[in-house]
Amino acid sequence: MKKVCIIGISGKLGQYMTQHCLDLGYEVVGVCRPQSVHKLDRFKDQITVFPGRTDDRAVVQQAVKGCDGVLTVLAPWGVNDYASGTAQAVMDFAEPDARLIFSCGWHITKDGKDTYGLKIRSIVWLFSWLGPLLRLVDLNDQVEATNRIFASDRLWTVVRGSDLEEGESDGLPVWAEHVGDPVLASNMTKRIDFALFMVHALRDDRLIHQAPAIVGRNTASAKAELLHQHAS
Repeated sequence: MKKVCIIGISGKLGQYMTQHCLDLGYEVVGVCRPQSVHKLDRFKDQITVFPGRTDDRAVVQQAVKGCDGVLTVLAPWGVNDYASGTAQAVMDFAEPDARLIFSCGWHITKDGKDTYGLKIRSIVWLFSWLGPLLRLVDLNDQVEATNRIFASDRLWTVVRGSDLEEGESDGLPVWAEHVGDPVLASNMTKRIDFALFMVHALRDDRLIHQAPAIVGRNTASAKAELLHQHAS
């Protein structure tokens, strides 16, 4: 892995991924809206930014050229197929052997075997109904985006994040194949560690064609599972 493109580089997750990539010695390029470029001023001498919407196919095509990996913040903003347009552009234009890592939440399911508590089901229902009405978010389009990814033969990984909080890193999060696994019960990950897992996935071939659901490794549920594994 030598060169990485970050789609949605100016947000909190994108900036954390940028720092992780630079720490590993990767060349970093990224895409963000023109009005957000200033958020990356602390990296300006270390990265290359392509201003534009993340679903702008011409901008994405230029940005991903020559990249070994693409990290995409799959945001469900707006009501104009933003997430699916972003995912499709990345899959259409990334290099044939590039690792493609996408971020989303636990509500995305790859095989329908995830089990959700009332809190998550209520939030998804509310945003699925209210988001498009207010023209803010479109979770249905994010589902469409990930369905396209799951159907693709590209070298993808969809990282499904729990609730997030700020704070110092706890290290690489723990993951499970399905939401509902006891290890995920704490439902909390440091945002910096979500970014760490995204970057880690670039080089972990075990995660190809997987949709890992992650949780912070220092949470109570993760610690309990680690103790159980040690005892057995």
